[in-house]
Formats: sequence, structure tokens, C-alpha cells
Amino acid sequence: MIDTITISEVLDDKGNQLWSVAPDTLVYDAIQMMADKNIGALPVIEGERILGIISERDYTRKVVLQGKSSKSTSVREIITGQIVSVTPDQTVQDGLRLMTKHRIRHLPVMKGNKLLGIVSIGDLVNAVINAQQATIDQLQTYINGVPS
Repeated sequence: MIDTITISEVLDDKGNQLWSVAPDTLVYDAIQMMADKNIGALPVIEGERILGIISERDYTRKVVLQGKSSKSTSVREIITGQIVSVTPDQTVQDGLRLMTKHRIRHLPVMKGNKLLGIVSIGDLVNAVINAQQATIDQLQTYINGVPS
């Protein structure tokens, strides 16, 4: 059930690979990194502190639609500064609630001031689907009387 799956478990399944950019990185380079890594957002890190997140949505709304150049605009100028995050011990359900409430698609996973990773809405939906499939499999085994 999704009320028992922790964000930590999602990160473990996903892998703890974490890419980030500095605030003075050009938007073009950040978007190139997202394309290369097949991800939709990057945390913006200065020293060991997370300043915000840059997403494809930020790029389209704050660069393209405003007629700015991604090769002359720094990430600092367009990041989403309000950081909504989860802790590793929170549940997938907690993460989905936060994403829905704040209309976001990526959540930094924080332990104190340390960034452990990022979970996306896709990561959390996959966790829900996997949990549901496991439940279905268990019920089918129970109904069919097949020993586990």
C-alpha cells in the first residue's frame, strides 16, 4: 500500500544518482544536461545549499515565452526558489499530496540541510503501480490457493 512505501524506498529503487547545476550556469547548459540525462529538472546548488530547482517548465515560461536567450541567461535568473521538499521517511502518499497541492512535478529529498536526491511524479506513480501489482498478485495467489 502506498501509505507504507517511503520516499527512501523510492530513491533506493530509482538509484541515488543526482545531477545538479550551480546558479551561474547558463540555462542552455542546464537544459542540455537535462536532455542528456533524460530528466525534467535539476537542483540548483551553491556550496552545499540548495537554492531552488530549474525545470523544463521554468525554461519555457521564463526564457522562451519572455524572449530571453538561454545562452545568455543564468539559471539564477529563472529558478523556482520556493523549495518544497520531503524527507526520506515520508511516504509516497505524502509526496503525491505535496506535488498536487503545490502543482509541482519534482521534490527534493532532504535530510536536514542535506540533499539526498530528487523524486519525480513519475517515480511516485511507478511506486504506486508496483504496489498495486504486488497486491493483485498476492490476492490472485490467495484466491487460487497457490502456496507462496
